[in-house]
Amino acid sequence: MEDKTKTQLFEEVPIPKAVMTLAVPTILSSLVMVLYNLADTYFVGMLNDPIQNAGVTLAAPILLAFNAVNNLFGVGTSSMMSRALGKKDFDTVSRSSAFGFYGCIISGLLVSLACTVFQGPLLALLGAKADTLAATAGYMRWTVTFGAMPAILNVVMAYMVRAEGASLHASIGTMTGCLLNIVLDPIFILPWGLNMGAAGAGCATFLSNCVACAYFFVLLYVKRESTCVCIRPSMFRPSRAIVVGVCGVGIPAAIQNLLNVTGMTVLNNFTSVYGADAVAAMGIAQKVNMVPMYISQGMSQGFMPLISYNYASGNTKRMKDGLLFVVKLAIPFMVLISLGYYFFAGPLVGLFMNNQAIIDYGARFLHGFCLALPFLCMDFVAVGVFQACGMGSKALVFAILRKIVLEIPALYLLNRLFPLYGLAYAQFVAEVILAAAAVITLMRIFRQLNGQRDGRPLERK
Repeated sequence: MEDKTKTQLFEEVPIPKAVMTLAVPTILSSLVMVLYNLADTYFVGMLNDPIQNAGVTLAAPILLAFNAVNNLFGVGTSSMMSRALGKKDFDTVSRSSAFGFYGCIISGLLVSLACTVFQGPLLALLGAKADTLAATAGYMRWTVTFGAMPAILNVVMAYMVRAEGASLHASIGTMTGCLLNIVLDPIFILPWGLNMGAAGAGCATFLSNCVACAYFFVLLYVKRESTCVCIRPSMFRPSRAIVVGVCGVGIPAAIQNLLNVTGMTVLNNFTSVYGADAVAAMGIAQKVNMVPMYISQGMSQGFMPLISYNYASGNTKRMKDGLLFVVKLAIPFMVLISLGYYFFAGPLVGLFMNNQAIIDYGARFLHGFCLALPFLCMDFVAVGVFQACGMGSKALVFAILRKIVLEIPALYLLNRLFPLYGLAYAQFVAEVILAAAAVITLMRIFRQLNGQRDGRPLERK
């Protein structure tokens, strides 16, 4: 009965209800993830020590780098699973999920080992100076050395559970860890608790990710007779088709996140020249801006299983209707958020640190970041469609255009023309161009799919 319900969700339920059923839990879990990121910044900010806040900010690119592994095995595996479900190929669903599960465990342990062995050069690369070195290293000890594997594993397991339509369970698992992190943060960070500062924020994150992983293990055990997600060691027999199917989408998605890390590292290095106040303000502005960014990302991830399933089953009309519904809902919402952020930038930054210099810096940074939000949303939606359809090459091209061709050169140019404050507008420049390219590319894809349905040959991806 449960499998029939999932099939109805993908094939028969009206588009608005289907999209919202899949996307709303994902958006909520994304918002909770933002809240726990903001909690780190908020409670560390209560120390009124820019050094501790800068330590959390400078370590952020490494945590973002985890998303490369998350996307390799999370996005790649979930896309493969949903497309296999659309073809009713349940053996491929089971074997691809086993490949994603054990692949992410091995990769997480390797990431942890590499970052620990090369910690010294890594801290220098991140922009940590003599005054911020200890705080950054303390935060990374818990989030990277001890925490890389559980941080990666719980996200990948959420992707796999979501791939078969169980979006609510995926979100509950993610939110469980995030909410626990918010509860633990003040206990570990503040003087009335364990007084660990930035390191305490990292310790709370590590423990919370372990709890989230435990939730997913319990869920899979309880649903072992009905779920298509398989983590049995005997099913970890990756065939060429499984590896190509997962990596064809996952590797471009991983590269996209590594490029994001590169962009953030360049941004932090430019900012660190102007001192700890500027770094702390940039970190706060980025965290505040993550709220609408994660809403956009949650929407694009949430409707991916619907796109994947109907792409594999050949229902182009349902694909297109789902996409148009998401665009009509998300873009106007992002415009409203951008306006609110622009006019209330100062008070928003002031929520996190009572330091007028940091508030002034952060408000001007947030003015630049928020302008990109509607265009960034369109980019996320387009990349979500590419990943859902197995079009990893298109997602990779967009990632290269976004960071290497557009955003990083814009960081250099705008910092030269408008020192420090120009940095916040580089993303806006890149996303305006990419949003136009996204619309054109999506229109071309649907013309090709309609041609295939009508009997005309489909162009190469």
